[in-house]
Amino acid sequence: MFKDLVKKNRSYRGYDESRKITKEELLDLVDCARLAPSSVNKQPLKYFLAWEPEMTAKIQPMTMWAKALPQMTLPHPGHCPTAFIVVCQDANWSPSLPAFQRDVGIVAQTILLAAAEKGLGGCMIGSFNKEELPSVLGIPENIIPCLVIAIGKPDETIVLTDVGEDGSTTYYRDENDVHYVPKRSLEDVVLY
Repeated sequence: MFKDLVKKNRSYRGYDESRKITKEELLDLVDCARLAPSSVNKQPLKYFLAWEPEMTAKIQPMTMWAKALPQMTLPHPGHCPTAFIVVCQDANWSPSLPAFQRDVGIVAQTILLAAAEKGLGGCMIGSFNKEELPSVLGIPENIIPCLVIAIGKPDETIVLTDVGEDGSTTYYRDENDVHYVPKRSLEDVVLY
């Protein structure tokens, strides 16, 4: 069952905009994240929740998606996420951002697995306008955005495939807009 959730948890770049995400759903996802392990149990992360269309419309242009597909605009118009969770670090609790990057990864994966369990999906977005996003969010200087997580109901097909003979792990789309994600084999990643 857990492995099925892991397979279902993809980096979705297309969403059904008719499925709105509620504040309560986002709070539940963050509640799972806050229970995750934290380096030296410092717990310096905070979460900005955006579910109202006015705020999600302000965050969306701050994000840059699918850099491996520069010829495409993703999400396609009309297929944007209907919510965001911005993972931030409170510099008053710890000023060292590098010291807690693993925490950001742990909470992001926890949020996305919890979303997958609910039939939702998301995408971790590390490419965002770091200069302007804090003012868009209206957060104080000590709160530093580290990662943007898109949340919504997936509206695209993603297929896991084996890495080809050329060794490329670059994702790609076919003429039907099906998104393919090459994965290395178990034998290629295990050291004995």
